[in-house]
Amino acid sequence: MDDVTINILLLGDEKVGKTTFLSRISGGGNGLEGHAPITLLRDIDQPFIFEIRNRKRAYRFEFYDTSCPGDWHLLEPDLVLICYDISRRLSLINMLRVWIKQVRSTFQAGDHLPIIVLGLKRDLRSETDPNGVIYPQEGYKVSQEMRVDKYVECSAVTGELLKLAFEEICKTAAKTVTAEGGQSEGGCVIL
Repeated sequence: MDDVTINILLLGDEKVGKTTFLSRISGGGNGLEGHAPITLLRDIDQPFIFEIRNRKRAYRFEFYDTSCPGDWHLLEPDLVLICYDISRRLSLINMLRVWIKQVRSTFQAGDHLPIIVLGLKRDLRSETDPNGVIYPQEGYKVSQEMRVDKYVECSAVTGELLKLAFEEICKTAAKTVTAEGGQSEGGCVIL
């Protein structure tokens, strides 16, 4: 049985943690929980390829970061992850102001393209942030306003919720090649 290739595009402001997230998951399933060493991936090595196998099929997930050498507008993703830094309110605001608009205007799949909001740097959530704490409920609310399919958050550094987030991304990606597609049924789901 041949691998099914699925293109996954990570979008978001600079320094929100996309490369650290990809670097951490590149360590494999054993490195998804707790603290683990992180060796940062190099942008020139894109796409970052992960081969996943479940009982039914083998998948080849090709992750592209927005800092990739080519123009991300030319890609044809099967799944988009819009990322923001939980400790930086501006990155949350830019998801709504910039990134969702870019996705909707750039890709022809438009309304049929599954989108997940991925909150990164969960370990840096601070009660003393002068701009106010971004709680999961607020990230979820913004995700609903954007009309995306799912909202997940994690910390690549501490491993908090990392395994759950990666599993959810993989499940959604795998569904993109089925008849039902990767979109949720009406509304954003929080995990």
